[in-house]
Amino acid sequence: MKPSSETIRRNYEVAKEAYAGLGVDTEKAMAILDELQVSLHCWQGDDVGGFENPEGSLSGGIQATGNYPGKASTPAELRADIEKVMSLLPGKQRLNIHALYIDYPEKIERNVMKPAHFQSWIDWAKKNGIALDFNSSFFSHPLSEDGYTLASADEKTRQFWIDHLIASRQIAAEIGKQLGSPCCHNIWIPDGEKDQPADRWSPRARLMDSLDKAMAVDVDRNHCKDFVESKLFGIGAESYTVGSQEFYLAYAMSRGVGLTMDMGHYHPTEVVSEKISAVLTFMDEVLLHVSRGVRWDSDHVVTLSDELLALCQEVVRGDAMKRVHFGLDFFDASINRIAAWVIGTRAMQKAMLIALLEPSDCLKKMESTGDKAGRLALMEDLKDMPWGLVWDFYCDQNGVPAGNAWMDDVRAYEKSVLNNR
Repeated sequence: MKPSSETIRRNYEVAKEAYAGLGVDTEKAMAILDELQVSLHCWQGDDVGGFENPEGSLSGGIQATGNYPGKASTPAELRADIEKVMSLLPGKQRLNIHALYIDYPEKIERNVMKPAHFQSWIDWAKKNGIALDFNSSFFSHPLSEDGYTLASADEKTRQFWIDHLIASRQIAAEIGKQLGSPCCHNIWIPDGEKDQPADRWSPRARLMDSLDKAMAVDVDRNHCKDFVESKLFGIGAESYTVGSQEFYLAYAMSRGVGLTMDMGHYHPTEVVSEKISAVLTFMDEVLLHVSRGVRWDSDHVVTLSDELLALCQEVVRGDAMKRVHFGLDFFDASINRIAAWVIGTRAMQKAMLIALLEPSDCLKKMESTGDKAGRLALMEDLKDMPWGLVWDFYCDQNGVPAGNAWMDDVRAYEKSVLNNR
């Protein structure tokens, strides 16, 4: 049952008073949340298929499981789905697209892609008042089938991917220029070995050289922000990943580019929330791929987990919201794809709201004065605070359904649109 705006307002006033007792201004928290731009990922809508080659198969250690009806098969269908998703979300969003989502009538190889081949995406973004982010695509291609791209021992293959990276950076710069918002360009490659390699050195030397050659081509960094993304392992690269965390951290620090940290790309006992303060002590910005790892899979639908909350708390406590870029990265083909998008994005926004509603200055003061028992007690009591009432009010003020009422819209869209595909 959808609560009325009057009920939501009345409940919010109770929550507002409760938080005021802790010295927390709920209005200020929501105003800051308004500035958060979560970058939605286009690949949730079509299981990472893209439009470059409709008959192509997914590769590069990536796998989408399930076959739920309604998958987008054209750029128009995908954009319609994204518009539906955004209509159910409060606040501001961006959209993150991969190079293989090229929308152009002729087949264009990845090494010669131009900004014009993505103009339809740029025009759509302008129409909807959003910004775009971009990703080079080093998977699902004949020249990546042996498991190597930028680290390939074959010079022709390696040059192809260097040229693709150069083209992608130029596309990202043009996107940022036309939309008036810096485009975060993410670089992830699947290169690695299924079993133990005899030579871990040469592929990393080649990867460094490839990245250096691509980065030597000048693009306006006011419009394009480059980030490199590590991964622990992938399907077919279980034993050795060329672009490891240590490699990319060192590369980013030495070359002045950004680092991407994906919540599902580390050992299960590692958490990204622990890494943020360490990395941002030395770097200006990071890109976070918000995901949820489950056993071997790094890309389950994001939920309001302890780690997601801890991640947001670290960003807020460190006053780092302007230094951290948030992008979603998951794909689930076993459930309604629109619902998956909304669940994941709302979870991200909820976690940030809870973090913004925390009396972090008070917690830090207790810590600095040695009152660690008081700190722990307050942290526990905060778990009982009525943040959900503030969230419902925030949604209502943004003109989107509060609570679970948005699922009615998703079911209606499934019946009228998705089931007819």
